[in-house]
Amino acid sequence: MDRYFTTTYAKAGIHPLDAAEYVKSSSKIKDTDGRTVFEMKDVEVPAAWTQLAVDILVSKYFRKAGVPGTGHETSIRQVIRRLAHTIRTAGEQMGYFSAESGQIFEDELSYLLLNQMGAFNSPVWFNLGLHQEYGISGTGGNFAWDPAAMRVVETKDAYSRPQCSACFIQAVDDDLMSIFQLVKNEARLFKYGSGTGTNFSKVRGRQEKLSGGGLSSGLMSFLEVFDKGAGATKSGGTTRRAAKMVCLDMDHPEILDFITWKSREERKVAALIAAGYSADFNGDAYKTVSGQNANNSVRVTDDFMHAVEQGGKWHTRARTNGEVIDTYEAKMLWKTIAEAAWACADPGLQFDSTINNWHTCLNTDPIRASNPCSEFMFLDDTACNLASLNLVKFLNPDGTFDIEAYRKASRIFIVSQEILVALSSYPTERIAQNSYKFRPLGLGYANLGTLLMLKGIPYDSDEGRAWAAALTAIMSGHAYAVSAEEAAVKGTFDGYPENRESMLNVIVKHRDAAYSIDETKVPKYLVEAARQDWDLALNLGQKYGYRNAQVTVLAPTGTIGLLMDCDTTGVEPDFALVKFKKLAGGGYFKIVNQSVTLALSNLGYSETQIADILRYLLGAMSLNGTPHVNREFLSSKGLTDVEIAKIEKTLPGTFELTNAFSRYAMADETLKRIGVPSEVYEKATFNFLSWAGLSSQQIAEANEAICGTMTVEGAPHIKKEHLAVFDCANKCGNKGVRFIAPMGHVNMMAAVQPFLSGAISKTVNLPNETSVEEIQDIYYQAWKKGLKAIALYRDGCKLSQPLSTKSETKSEKTESKSAANPAAVPPRVGTAPALETVVSKPPRRKLPAKRRGFTQEAGVAGHKVYLRTGEYDDGTLGEVFIDMHKEGAAYRSMMNCFAISVSLGLQYGVPLKEFVDKFTFTRFEPSGIVDGHPNVKMATSIVDYIFRVLGMEYLGRTDFVQVKPVVDLTAEKGAAEKTYPKNPSALIASAAAAKSALEAAVNVDVAGTGGTLSGHLAEMMGDAPPCDSCGHTTVRNGACYKCLNCGNSMGCS
Repeated sequence: MDRYFTTTYAKAGIHPLDAAEYVKSSSKIKDTDGRTVFEMKDVEVPAAWTQLAVDILVSKYFRKAGVPGTGHETSIRQVIRRLAHTIRTAGEQMGYFSAESGQIFEDELSYLLLNQMGAFNSPVWFNLGLHQEYGISGTGGNFAWDPAAMRVVETKDAYSRPQCSACFIQAVDDDLMSIFQLVKNEARLFKYGSGTGTNFSKVRGRQEKLSGGGLSSGLMSFLEVFDKGAGATKSGGTTRRAAKMVCLDMDHPEILDFITWKSREERKVAALIAAGYSADFNGDAYKTVSGQNANNSVRVTDDFMHAVEQGGKWHTRARTNGEVIDTYEAKMLWKTIAEAAWACADPGLQFDSTINNWHTCLNTDPIRASNPCSEFMFLDDTACNLASLNLVKFLNPDGTFDIEAYRKASRIFIVSQEILVALSSYPTERIAQNSYKFRPLGLGYANLGTLLMLKGIPYDSDEGRAWAAALTAIMSGHAYAVSAEEAAVKGTFDGYPENRESMLNVIVKHRDAAYSIDETKVPKYLVEAARQDWDLALNLGQKYGYRNAQVTVLAPTGTIGLLMDCDTTGVEPDFALVKFKKLAGGGYFKIVNQSVTLALSNLGYSETQIADILRYLLGAMSLNGTPHVNREFLSSKGLTDVEIAKIEKTLPGTFELTNAFSRYAMADETLKRIGVPSEVYEKATFNFLSWAGLSSQQIAEANEAICGTMTVEGAPHIKKEHLAVFDCANKCGNKGVRFIAPMGHVNMMAAVQPFLSGAISKTVNLPNETSVEEIQDIYYQAWKKGLKAIALYRDGCKLSQPLSTKSETKSEKTESKSAANPAAVPPRVGTAPALETVVSKPPRRKLPAKRRGFTQEAGVAGHKVYLRTGEYDDGTLGEVFIDMHKEGAAYRSMMNCFAISVSLGLQYGVPLKEFVDKFTFTRFEPSGIVDGHPNVKMATSIVDYIFRVLGMEYLGRTDFVQVKPVVDLTAEKGAAEKTYPKNPSALIASAAAAKSALEAAVNVDVAGTGGTLSGHLAEMMGDAPPCDSCGHTTVRNGACYKCLNCGNSMGCS
């Protein structure tokens, strides 16, 4: 073990942990209501770490009890020491290094952890070193390898042999006792927040006979038992929800039932919600049905895929004797998979032939399953401890990549993870046995998307994929070389001799892939390094064998990615160019990603040009010389210098300008003093800027100048050919239209897969309008490109969430700029009428004195709402009445006035579609679950609810209702034949034409409202669930979600 990172410190006699600059800080985490859910003061942390990284370290990884003296850990030095020193001590005892090299190892590992260059998976931070450093024991019950007895033994306590693995795969046999033993084993894993995966293909189908006579109850009946067990563990504990993967082979007799399981259950959910049950994921509707507590994947072979290509047949076979049970058209099954994934995001696919073609231990058993996030794929009853490197930390100031440092870091972590295999305990005896026998590891990386942007390389480009391939190849090749070096000293893993040929064959395939990297798309030194590492791995392996059956995966790196202050996690691109940095004292500060400025510089932009672009992105974040809203304007309205300074101080953390001028931001005393009547500022819609006389257009211009656009699209100086460099997973800002296409994600996965022992945790996110045929193609291309697994998520496909990925805070006002406001005659339902002649005064279409309509009673978040409508004789909408039961006079009056204004707009020719488009997804309180309406089950505000109902009733729109109508729900009105348009597309087209005519002569002003961090994220992550720890909006991360407020991972390592 040689020094690399700590040579200077060693010469100066300084321990790496003593060389950093530290500060005394505090950690406070609040929920969405501002309540403190965690707080710890006077903690010692590195000065260079962000507040979010500090919050994760302190709230999640500091030991809170049993620490001598203080009772809890108070410094990062304590945490890093208990990890590094415990591994060093165990390594010395196991013969990995001497005392001298052990000290070097501890120093090097401490340096990497302290400087956020790498991190272990969460169980290591939770559990490792508590016994060795603090004498904490806990209760036993796990299993570990006893080197003296040469067998697996049950541990006597929890922490002398801690559980350090995050990934588990377990087996099940076609035996009742085996099935229920797995239920018990899963419960043990779920209890401590770990996840597990199992292939259930050995269990006989319902079409097969039992040995004692009669037919089996079938696999699906048992899967429902497992699902209920996972759900009960989730709801009863304090850890995150149970993470579980269910796999099934394509030839299982019940494969069709399995494919459609979740989509069938979603239809049941729809019926229950329609009957009045809660639409919340944890509510009665979802709790009643099955299949909601696992990710489902179908194991697909090359034979099946060839049958799909050739239009062939596919047979399912009995588990007991191999006889054919059913015969299907392969294309029918393929389409059914895509339809189910379109409807509910499950099942995903695991390509069985590809997986086992890259299997290092093929002579022992095939790979049948994966962990819940699909990155760990290995033998049944095995576990894997994970670690990840922060790629950005290995970039040199001149933009080159520090290969030697990258290799040294890979070495340190592989050695650490190898020692952890023997030091750790495991939840079952078989997992402990196999972990010792095969010793699989899972080294990966994070921040790939950031590195590419820093280099000025588009994520979705040949150059981006070549860089990713080379970096993955170097890491994995060097890890295998280190494993071979360890085998020379400690011996191979026990399962190596019987698998020598299959493992060397796989290493040759990795090596050959390294020679296929396009050296015209990536610097030559990276390609050469990748080839050198794989040549070395092969040569050493042929001579000594390998200590580990697997060494690399690409995990989602949710919490640990944030711990390392990574902008991007795993293999993911960035999700936005502008984020909100958490401040120590609370609140957020808007910052542009660290990669943007350097990327612009690398692309040749001058400092002046970069400053202009950043100002376009972020805004001025001040009131100095800005249009419409500036110090002079505010002074003219009566605000003092102190009050103006207070407002200006909030601007760096403001998502939308109007937030800084709301009643709550300005205080009632200030508003009273400058003459705003209380009946005005007490209205929920009050905003000072509008009251002060600014138009929506002026507010929008000021908002862009002060708060920025959050996109580079349309920025000054930006060249069109450079826009792809800044493409993200989502559209950026209100002006952004670009984002990385689904196949861009698939192609990146295909570029790195040939260099990984395992697979990649990543979900391909699709827009709501994606078709079943497009999903079939994405799945097909994933197989053709050599992926081991793929999962996708179509935005809005679940009933338990808001169905939007666009802004939920939009509001648009049309203001009269002149006396002449042309309008079009309202279109009649079912037709696409020509526009009337534009006149100087818009005609008003009077309603008949006696008119039809409907009354709908419902509740939004417990607030009773009555919606009444009035119709023209042709069934089109002409007026709206809104009443709120027992609400305050001000709020009820405001809603009444709003309804009158909408009614007048309808009568003067504003198409209903315009109102629906502008007011659905507006977000303000009250919001939440809707009771009493058969189709709309969730709303982001009262106004959102009103226009979801109107859009469904009068436009036939069902894209934003949670329960699609299956019968005519409007028959009670006596006008059912006119309610749903015969040709809704024509109606929408006519509305678009009317809009064009209106906008030709009317200026449309736009002013958005917004929120803080959760509001910002809600625009891009409309489908994301709230954090189960602090309640803030999460962001999608690989196959799971992470919280940027508290760092919690929902299903990630």
